[in-house]
Amino acid sequence: MRTVGVEEELLLVDEATGEPRAVSGAVLAAAPDDCGLEQELRLQQLEIATRPESGMREPAAEIRRWRAEAGRSAAKVGAVPAALATSPVPVDPSLSSGERYAWMREEFALTAEEQLTCGCHIHVAVESDDEAVAVLDRIRPWLSVLLALSGNPPFWQGRDTGYAGYRSRVWGRRPSAGPTEAFGSAERYHEQVKALIGTGALLDEGMIYFDARLSRNYPAVEIRVADVCLEAEDTVLLAAPARGLVETAAREWRAGRPPAESGVGLLRLASWRAGRSGLDGPLVQPLLWTPAPAETVARSLPEHTGETPAEAGDLADTEQRLAALLERGSGAGRQREVFEKTGELAAVIKDCAERTAA
Repeated sequence: MRTVGVEEELLLVDEATGEPRAVSGAVLAAAPDDCGLEQELRLQQLEIATRPESGMREPAAEIRRWRAEAGRSAAKVGAVPAALATSPVPVDPSLSSGERYAWMREEFALTAEEQLTCGCHIHVAVESDDEAVAVLDRIRPWLSVLLALSGNPPFWQGRDTGYAGYRSRVWGRRPSAGPTEAFGSAERYHEQVKALIGTGALLDEGMIYFDARLSRNYPAVEIRVADVCLEAEDTVLLAAPARGLVETAAREWRAGRPPAESGVGLLRLASWRAGRSGLDGPLVQPLLWTPAPAETVARSLPEHTGETPAEAGDLADTEQRLAALLERGSGAGRQREVFEKTGELAAVIKDCAERTAA
């Protein structure tokens, strides 16, 4: 059974005003040595990471555990973590120290200065680079569905953007971000990565920000397209079908089935629509490339993966979590609901911080 690990990026905000605070170093210093908290690009961010597990219950428990630990450690410096994919209020982000981050500030200029986004990265184990690239080529049409399910940042710099997931629009400013063409082979993948770094616009392989890529540190595919989810349950909802997508794609490859012909233009458009609509409007149906209701598209994801989630023992949980998400709506809907009631972005942030802790 393929193992799954999850990384979540959390925003650190002032417990009173909701404004992002550059205190990640102090939070990590206050945290236990063996905790799952890590430094991120911005000092206003913190990352939590789960261990690779074959079941979904373990990552679910770890996500809750490390969110709670982040809350305890942040409280010691007057801050709270919030699972927000962008800051609802205006913010001047601060880069972490180090030569690499200084290079990014110099090379990416305003893009680096404005960048403060929080995503969710899912690592699914593979047997080899050949299998990994075969998986990347075959899951491309379905990544926009994961983005739609996770939609969590409607606000940016103090205003409603009209998007359910505006993080993807901000993140897409980076030169290597977004969907890719099919690579065809592991050799071709590594050639492309080498060529991109060779342009001088990227410093190293860590700046390959494809929607899905080969993990640098593990024999795994890293799916990076999703927003950080407001609810811990929704993070688990993403992880289970992500593993199903990887297993389904690997089986298709072993059976000699070629990947669907999906050009980057179509993939970009589907991703834009997912960020714009989330679960509150039409999406693009993978493989058919026609508009369809969000619920129809969302339910087609477990249908596509077929029996693989059931074999892993989590099909029933996935269907239950999906039904719950479709009923209550995404994080973006929750944020807009709170703002409509209060008229205050600080209230939105406070509510999200409370739900993150819960």
